[in-house]
Amino acid sequence: MIEFKHLKTLSTLNKAGSLVEAAKQLHLTQSALSHQLKELEMRLNCSLFMRKSRPIRFTISGLRLLELADQVLPQIRNAERDLSRFASGDAGRLHMAIECHSCFQWLMPAIDRFRDSWPEVELDFTSGFSFLPLPALKRGNLDLVVTSDPQEIEGITYIPLFSYQPMLALSRHHVLANKTYIDAEDLQSETLITYPVEKERLDIFNHFLTPAGVVPAKIRHADMTLMMLQLVASGRGVAGLPNWALFEYLQKDYVVARRLGKEGVWNTLYAAVREEQKSLAFIEDFIATAIESCFSNLKGIKVANFLSTKSEDK
Repeated sequence: MIEFKHLKTLSTLNKAGSLVEAAKQLHLTQSALSHQLKELEMRLNCSLFMRKSRPIRFTISGLRLLELADQVLPQIRNAERDLSRFASGDAGRLHMAIECHSCFQWLMPAIDRFRDSWPEVELDFTSGFSFLPLPALKRGNLDLVVTSDPQEIEGITYIPLFSYQPMLALSRHHVLANKTYIDAEDLQSETLITYPVEKERLDIFNHFLTPAGVVPAKIRHADMTLMMLQLVASGRGVAGLPNWALFEYLQKDYVVARRLGKEGVWNTLYAAVREEQKSLAFIEDFIATAIESCFSNLKGIKVANFLSTKSEDK
């Protein structure tokens, strides 16, 4: 009576916290998801969760099925990995570059899990700030690039990891902290603290300042997110950072954050791979593990729409 899809659905619903988000992650309509759950409840003759509760609250029966899902789904995942190994072999190479210092917050747990599952895959990674990683991916020097700036390069495919909201981090005493959102013109007289890369590779320029024709009064570089926020907290400038990278510091009241523009700005983080390698079992598994790690470790992110290549998106 209970099928694999039911366990996956309930597990996703538990992690997502709502039918709307669960439907997105399962690539179903909300109506189709509701129908599947009602059908399961009719089969089992019991309710599995409380309707209209936020976040989702499960009944005793629902909690028992979640317990089963926690036991069964990892076993199925492991079996699928083993079968993939049988079909394609264990050995491989996964050299990656990351265009985001803050990404290590969720990337390290993903890498640890991947190493356990694919011990014979040669794994290496580096920061993508000191060179241009996408051309290196095209040449074959890299096998995967984590980027928020997909470029139209023949043979490169972009797989979305998640969408996030770039925000402006401010000292709690900064005059702009009194605003509910930031206008681009507000930064004309500010010192903007950024990672040490070209401004064309930064969200705050690509999606906010450059379209408005605004240039900050001064730009200061810092290598690490913690260093950037220490400077912000001490009133040495402001910084544009993803909402999930700021969450811990906002909780501790070290800084405040304001959205960029009245409607806010959203961007997507992608895993870029070469077209001919995207179906390799260990690359598919790493991306699936990375996405799972993102939604387990980060706050404020949401499911992104699929983008296979930038040329197809145009």
